[in-house]
Amino acid sequence: MAARFLWASRVASHLRISIVQRGFASVVLKDLKYAESHEWVKIDGNKATFGITDHAQDHLGDVVYVELPDLGRSVSQGESFGAVESVKATSDINSPVSGKVVEVNEVLSESPGLVSSFDSWNVLADVKDLNFEKLDVTVKKCRYLVNTSPYEDGWIIKVELSDAEEAKKLMDSDKYSKFCEEEDAKH
Repeated sequence: MAARFLWASRVASHLRISIVQRGFASVVLKDLKYAESHEWVKIDGNKATFGITDHAQDHLGDVVYVELPDLGRSVSQGESFGAVESVKATSDINSPVSGKVVEVNEVLSESPGLVSSFDSWNVLADVKDLNFEKLDVTVKKCRYLVNTSPYEDGWIIKVELSDAEEAKKLMDSDKYSKFCEEEDAKH
């Protein structure tokens, strides 16, 4: 938990947002909005960036494929626009707000694990004194994944908002944290 909180603090500092520490293992960034279907959104003027939450990727496990929408596609709040496939399951990605897709994270086509945090550390856990300059690209990607997150490099799409008021229907970090704790307690 401490390692995740330190990692989240670095990400939050980079994004210039604050975070809140919670009683369960997932990271929730304070200045984002959250949907019950576990997508996050960061609104900046009339644009929004979103992806799946740390809580979602933690439950999914190692992500192996991300289905991305086409540029220019309209997305509607609460409706599916893509999917995340992991070694455990496939899950729809729902739009937390409505708008027109203006950018997709094409890097996810080659490195879908960017939406996962810390998952690839297990690959390197028993190896000591690695020289990453001499290792192949696959292992370098594993190293890179250790330092990424669903909130930073693992964003999925950016949209031009069609109704900024929809964000008011989403949860803040405190409500989302409580929602996740209650959801986890049921399982």
